Amino acid sequence: MSKNSKLVARLQARPKDFTWDELTSVLKHFGYQEKTGSGARRKFINSITDHKLLFHKPHPENVLKRYVIDEVIAALIENGLITGEEIQK
Repeated sequence: MSKNSKLVARLQARPKDFTWDELTSVLKHFGYQEKTGSGARRKFINSITDHKLLFHKPHPENVLKRYVIDEVIAALIENGLITGEEIQK
């Protein structure tokens, strides 16, 4: 199992300690590019599908909120990049 596959599986398990760096790695694996907005705003754009994800980078800690993880998983499923079968609630 590759590093990216392990990160995707970890994301789908919805851990409480999933970090921003892990999120950016997963999204880059699926073809998203990070664009910096003002302050903590970040936009991820998929160059193939033109799909956009908008988030605030967490601070001062690097750990994502649960709703962000849920949004990312839903978007990846909606765009056919992952399946919903592996998800643990």
